[in-house]
Amino acid sequence: MKFTKMHGLGNDYLYVYGEVPENIAELSRKLSERHFGAGSDGMIYISKSYVADFKMRIFNADGSEAKMCGNGIRCVGKYVYDKGYTDKKFISVETLSGIKYLTLDAVGGKVKTVTVDMGTAEAGKPITINVDNGSVTLIPVSVGNPHAVIFTDDIEKVPLTVLGPKIEHHEAFLDGVNVEFVKVEAADKLRMRVWERGSGVTMACGTGACASVMAAISAHYSYYNETVSVELDGGTLKIKIDPDNKVLMTGPAETVYEGETDIC
Repeated sequence: MKFTKMHGLGNDYLYVYGEVPENIAELSRKLSERHFGAGSDGMIYISKSYVADFKMRIFNADGSEAKMCGNGIRCVGKYVYDKGYTDKKFISVETLSGIKYLTLDAVGGKVKTVTVDMGTAEAGKPITINVDNGSVTLIPVSVGNPHAVIFTDDIEKVPLTVLGPKIEHHEAFLDGVNVEFVKVEAADKLRMRVWERGSGVTMACGTGACASVMAAISAHYSYYNETVSVELDGGTLKIKIDPDNKVLMTGPAETVYEGETDIC
């Protein structure tokens, strides 16, 4: 099986053009393993769509399927353009959270950055949950997938690997949740670290960055129609949300290498 390893700000996946195999959960677990596999946050399959230009399906490192991945879909745009599956610079991609629209910025025939119309985001009212012997206040946000955004003054010292999995599997989130810890550095600048549902700590999360800005707007830290820089461990994304909660996300997409495996 041939695959392409790509990443968006260090959020890396193995990309395959074709139909999803029946053993995808096992395959994703094996190939995503950092020591015995290719090493990734999961696998993304790209195929033809009856309702859009392309279709993407996302499988996490634990074999579970995700509805949407902001960093992943930018790489899908680069994959299909760089490999000649399309010559269009505005494409639509079918996902489990709806059809997303991508604007591709190409230099020298290769895509460098992608702007994604992420649809709408919805922030709920802050809630407080009990975790071990303490409590955590968070803002639930939906960006086609679920997020829990927690604001903090000390982003580097948050117990990401301790609180992350406990909140992900908390009874308040029956289907699990992505967990973002966010420090507000300015109205137009956030610092974010993430524990992704099904993958654990990752270098970046595109939908998480969108969720963090939506939460910041709902908490009056940031504002509508203002481009907000979200600094993640792997780099920076630009997020802009209008008063109708429509989200635009801009960031890079990179190819790491082409690979082939006997694991299938």
